[in-house]
Amino acid sequence: MTAPRRIVVVGNSIAGLTAGDSLRAAGFDGELTVVGEERHAPYSRPALSKAALLDAGTMTSHHLPAPTHEATEILGVRASRLDVESKVVVLEDGTDLPYDGVVIATGSRARRLTGDEGELTIRTLEDALELRRRLVDRPRVIVIGGGPLGMEVASGCLASGCEVTLATYGRPLALQLGPYLSDVFVDAALRHGLVIAPTHAVEVSHAGGHPRAVLADGSVLEADLVITAVGDDPNVEWLTTSGLLTDGRLDVDSRGRLRPDVVAAGDVATVRTRLGARRVPLWTSAIDQSRIAAAALVRGDDAPELDLQPYFWTEQFGLNLKATGFTPVEGAPAIVDGDPFDGPALLRWGHQDGAGTAVAINYRIPVPKLRRLGAAAPVASPA
Repeated sequence: MTAPRRIVVVGNSIAGLTAGDSLRAAGFDGELTVVGEERHAPYSRPALSKAALLDAGTMTSHHLPAPTHEATEILGVRASRLDVESKVVVLEDGTDLPYDGVVIATGSRARRLTGDEGELTIRTLEDALELRRRLVDRPRVIVIGGGPLGMEVASGCLASGCEVTLATYGRPLALQLGPYLSDVFVDAALRHGLVIAPTHAVEVSHAGGHPRAVLADGSVLEADLVITAVGDDPNVEWLTTSGLLTDGRLDVDSRGRLRPDVVAAGDVATVRTRLGARRVPLWTSAIDQSRIAAAALVRGDDAPELDLQPYFWTEQFGLNLKATGFTPVEGAPAIVDGDPFDGPALLRWGHQDGAGTAVAINYRIPVPKLRRLGAAAPVASPA
């Protein structure tokens, strides 16, 4: 393949940042341009619902090291179109960016339950700053959505002195982690004072100047603040005319490629995994994908293939969980050490394909060692 001399990275969150740095590490010394919708330097999105929510004074937990790619940065503007035949990225201000290679790293956006202005989502730095501002008065809070983000936000609001009710479809965290780990976290959440509504919310509206959530059973929850965390949608609309979408998805190959000169990575991409093609919207997954995709632009088939072992962490209700391997997990784990309901614990689930999922809860263990535990044979009898 002909070595590219001009590469455009569309997206300036962790996937775009990693792609730019990885291109340089792979030997690309040509013209590099990074386009970012936000005006900020890249920052840690996971921190927005974890430590940054409780930072005293000025928020700093979301800060990342400065990039090393020395790219030309075009910030505060979106890409509006990709012309793969002319090899041009078109920005919404009319600017054309010719390329030899392009990295699609436009991420995803918060899915909204309704269009009501009283519905606050947590996706951007501005969202987190607004939430911190609103929490100063210790409002009554309704959090809609019982996934990791919703539970982290609920935990942060409780820690700020708010009354918090969670409205969720099914048991919190069960869809993401499985019933066993859901029980561990729900037990901790209830002990910290979280109120769980009897069913999920179907609407957010206003009454008497206050937002409220209408539940599936017709009941209504009144609050001062409603925060929704009901998933995300990949930012692919700007690619509608590109010919790259398959049923609305960016289905990449094992090296992140859509074409030899176009790769995609991060929340926007549907990647190949041991469990089939899927989006894996995790921070470390975006990093792993971007490294592979960047290498593929420079080295083609000589680049390594992606062998994704997801890594996920969450901090909420006094618990710190690290997990390597695919979730949700079913059944009881092998308890390697400790007791997850009463102190630190190290757990493992085995899968039929020989792989495993290892989980540490308030347990001091380096991530590489946790990954090895997940990949290894069981080391203890099931609980």
